Amino acid sequence: MCFKNLYIFIISGFLVSCTSPRSLEKQSSNDQWLTTWATAPQLVEPKNLAPEPGLSGNTLRQIVRVSVGGKKLRLRFSNKYSMDSLAVKAVSIAVPSDSSNVDAATIRSLTFEKKNSFKIAPGSDIYSDEVNFNLKSNSLLAITISYGKVTQSVTGHPGSRTTSFIVKGVQASAAIFKNPVKTDHWYSLSNIDVKTGEPSYAVAIMGNSITDGRGSGTNKQNRWPDIFSQRLLANPSTRNVSVLNFGIGGNCVVRGGLGPTALDRFDYNILNQQGVKWLIILEGVNDLGGTRDADDASKRIEELIAAYQVMINKAHASGIKVYGATILPFGKSFYDKPFRIEAWKKVNDWIRNSGKFDAVIDFAKQMQSENPEVILNDMHDHDFLHPNEAGYRRMGEFVDLNLFKN
Repeated sequence: MCFKNLYIFIISGFLVSCTSPRSLEKQSSNDQWLTTWATAPQLVEPKNLAPEPGLSGNTLRQIVRVSVGGKKLRLRFSNKYSMDSLAVKAVSIAVPSDSSNVDAATIRSLTFEKKNSFKIAPGSDIYSDEVNFNLKSNSLLAITISYGKVTQSVTGHPGSRTTSFIVKGVQASAAIFKNPVKTDHWYSLSNIDVKTGEPSYAVAIMGNSITDGRGSGTNKQNRWPDIFSQRLLANPSTRNVSVLNFGIGGNCVVRGGLGPTALDRFDYNILNQQGVKWLIILEGVNDLGGTRDADDASKRIEELIAAYQVMINKAHASGIKVYGATILPFGKSFYDKPFRIEAWKKVNDWIRNSGKFDAVIDFAKQMQSENPEVILNDMHDHDFLHPNEAGYRRMGEFVDLNLFKN
């Protein structure tokens, strides 16, 4: 995005028109969809493509943990960032039993416009037809995809922190996978929507690797959004609030980094979900970490603040409350430079005191050591930047649930 235009965008008060698939007023209806799980798709880098035998002509089983359950569901598959069409021969869902296997009694085949197979054009998504399925809150769901032709241009989410399984041939209806190849990535799947039968809402989180869970445990589902979600589900006042994790490792807000920037993906990730009532923004450390000198850092402060305001304005126009999360301290990390630390202080000061956010979640204060520029010594993943498992628990337990009560 051109920042000259970005500033004009803010000053004029003009908002880009975005068609939101849900109305919060209508969301109180018992028959409305709620997104219970989602991830932020991107073009998968070559090093993160599926290992041999690959996806083309083969079957992939992926495991996700949903938040809010329901009796009916549908899945969305994405080919948004791919240059080629994606062919799928069959898709099924089931309750996982152990490792790569599923409970045979729970397998349900999905259809797409009443067909088992389909193709997704480049830059497009597709929803499955609605299916009856008893999906419990905070439960695991296995999604099994038998692919047709798949090129090296694949849409997915590399930072799954969860093991997926590949077997040769078309085995979407198989309960048992024999000798599967393992990979810790997700491919093609982007959303799971449910009908809960009662008023339900979602909180979306825009972030980078700290939200994506770098430093959390593989297959433990213990990123900070996971801990936060479990607390919401356990609280009678918030048990119908889902958590949608849109973190991308190495992501930036305004330019550079890995994956589409927060600005570029905002409409697709945040405004294109079902039932979103709140948004948490925890992003900006990679923007600051990429600055070259004091002048560059000063410009990045202005760009970040302008970008935050764009996202706030868009969310507010869609009836979404926005909570600003302060950027965690990164002193002693590979990003540590005096001019970057100074920029970090100024950005966090704006987040805390500008009054632009509907509320502030002060993660920086919660995670700082006696030196506020440095993260707590026992809470980082040996790099003074990413929290470890204990750090993510501390973050997830810090979020005030009162912010998410209807």
